[in-house]
Amino acid sequence: MTYIPLRPIPIKDRSSMVFIERGNIDVIDGAFVVVDTVGVRTQIPLGALACVLLEPGARISHAAVKLAATVGTLLLWVGEAGVRLYASGQPGGARSDRLLYQAKLALDDKLRLKVVRKMYELRFGETPPERRSVDQLRGIEGSRVKGLYKILAKQYGIDWQGRKYNPKEWGKSDIANQCLSAATSCLYGVTEAAILAAGYAPAMGSCIRVNRSLLFTI
Repeated sequence: MTYIPLRPIPIKDRSSMVFIERGNIDVIDGAFVVVDTVGVRTQIPLGALACVLLEPGARISHAAVKLAATVGTLLLWVGEAGVRLYASGQPGGARSDRLLYQAKLALDDKLRLKVVRKMYELRFGETPPERRSVDQLRGIEGSRVKGLYKILAKQYGIDWQGRKYNPKEWGKSDIANQCLSAATSCLYGVTEAAILAAGYAPAMGSCIRVNRSLLFTI
């Protein structure tokens, strides 16, 4: 009998993601299966997913990881609700076109500035000032965000003394700053997982910022 290799479903035709927690993941009768603590088996249509996020309590076998690589589905090891990203797999046969495109944007100063201007437009709903550098736009953005903090604090009756925090001395920040720091950390974890699932690299520059902006607007 002739072996017919699998042809992964195009990403555009797949569902986005599935979260799995507290279960043993294995390949049973050729299917990607989660077995919970009482022995109930749940089949996951792995090849129809772009990404599977493994939350605390999930254990996965070598066979299951191999199957994910074969069908081109990304595996991410995350914290509860995806607010931390610990590690990521690599789909087998993954293409590099998106990474190359991202690198092109990040390494070309003109293209990078174009991306940053688009990010600014997406975030604030208006065209950024002309003839401004990346650092200048960052400064404008930072100033506007500080102003937004003041407006929201006044709106919700919060005593706001400015954004002040020290990651090494958590207890010295007030409640508002602690909440912002915690929320930002969670957002970075979710965003990094989304960037990886989209086929980009969190360690690279400009394209990531666009994706983060899109994440906010969506």
